[in-house]
Amino acid sequence: MAEKLTIEIFRKKQPEELTKNLADPESRVDVGSGAALSASVAAAFLTRAAAVTAAADSGNERADYILRNGETLRAYMIHLIDEDVKSRGPLRKAMKEEKPLEIEAARQPATAVAGEIVTMMTKCLELLDELAGFCPADARYLAAASADLAIGAMKASMRYIVDMGSKCSDETYRYITRRENEITLEQYLPVYEGILEKLK
Repeated sequence: MAEKLTIEIFRKKQPEELTKNLADPESRVDVGSGAALSASVAAAFLTRAAAVTAAADSGNERADYILRNGETLRAYMIHLIDEDVKSRGPLRKAMKEEKPLEIEAARQPATAVAGEIVTMMTKCLELLDELAGFCPADARYLAAASADLAIGAMKASMRYIVDMGSKCSDETYRYITRRENEITLEQYLPVYEGILEKLK
């Protein structure tokens, strides 16, 4: 009799169960899934801040634009919780079978979702930077919280990417992986700090 295949959907789990999975070393979720969860909350607060702004300034097309994009980001980040688990499937299999060449080949794809989170959170910060210029006082704490969570999700994702890259035998790949993430952080930390300055 064939073994029954069970597909676990992590994004549909309640917070209590999902965070228990994140805490469990044997779980299939990892930093990418956790960063995607944090990124979805960042996008949710961006959306909420934009909604408050749009309500206070009816007809503000930029606030409406940011609201729509924030909601798209939120939904996409939730989707990435499970995509991260899938992206590491080949790596888990290669490690279980103890195949060094396959492990090496699977490391880069295993960081694909973490890389996507970094990219999308730069977009979140760019939207926040614009919104911070005109959001009302009662939306500022929401925008600031969104920025805090966005930069945190970026940093967590980068740590995973750099750690995974450090295990590869290709010295050039290790250097590029580390340097690319350093450059992105150097570029977006001032954006993050500028957002907070605008929201004072």
